[in-house]
Amino acid sequence: MSARRAVGGSRYLYDSFEAAQARIDAQERVFEARKEALEFRMVRLEQAVERLDRRLWLAVYGVAAGVLLHGALALVQITT
Repeated sequence: MSARRAVGGSRYLYDSFEAAQARIDAQERVFEARKEALEFRMVRLEQAVERLDRRLWLAVYGVAAGVLLHGALALVQITT
């Protein structure tokens, strides 16, 4: 406060700017917290999609193996 008085003028000239700056700082902290939460959820979603992708490919390979096995058994039955 002594620095303000050295400059001169009323303290009410500066209080509104300090309140506005405090409001901006609070909004920045809220934004950072929301950003961190969003990044956390995004990482979790990416992990879930990766697991789902792995399961899907496992199912595709399983079906392909079943079809090939069925075809191989049909060929074996024809030749015997």
